Amino acid sequence: MISKTLILLGSSNSKGETKQLVNYMSNKAQIPIIDLKKKYIVEFDYEFRNQDDDFKSLLEEIVTTYDTLIFATPVYWYTMSARMKLFFDRLSDGLKLHKDIGRKLRGMNMAVLSCGYDKVLKDGFHMPFKETAKYLGMNYSGDVHGWLENGILTDEIKERLDNFIEVLDVR
Repeated sequence: MISKTLILLGSSNSKGETKQLVNYMSNKAQIPIIDLKKKYIVEFDYEFRNQDDDFKSLLEEIVTTYDTLIFATPVYWYTMSARMKLFFDRLSDGLKLHKDIGRKLRGMNMAVLSCGYDKVLKDGFHMPFKETAKYLGMNYSGDVHGWLENGILTDEIKERLDNFIEVLDVR
C-alpha cells in the first residue's frame, strides 16, 4: 500500500540542516512539508483559552488528508525540538476538546526523522514518539537519523533516507 504521507518539520531554523534532510525526502518521494515554525501554535492550556491559534485546523488537515506522518526534528539537548514538543503537547486538545478530530489519529502511521551532530542518538530519544503512537493508537513505522558533514548531505545519509522512504512505502 502506498501511503499518503506528510512531513511535519519542527525546527527553530526553517532553513537548517534538518530541512536539508526533509527536502531530500520530499523531492525524492513528492512528500509535502508543513513547517511548524510557520504556524501559530501556542502552548497547551487546561482551560483551552488557546483556540484562536492554528492547531485545530492543522490537526483537521492532517487527519482528513494523510495516513502517515513523519515528524522531522533536530536533536536539541538530546530530545525533540521545543516546537515539536509543543505540537505533541497540543495533541491533548484532540483527546479532551476535539475528540472527533483526535480519534482520527487512531490507525494512522507515525515515523520520525531526526537530525543532529552525533551520528548515534542517545538511548531513549524515540521513546516519546513510540509511546505517543501507542497511546493514540497509531502505528509506529520507524525512524531514521541523519546529519550533514561540512554542510553536505552525504551518500550514506541519502541511502538511509532512500531506505526509509522504501520502508514507509512512499513514492
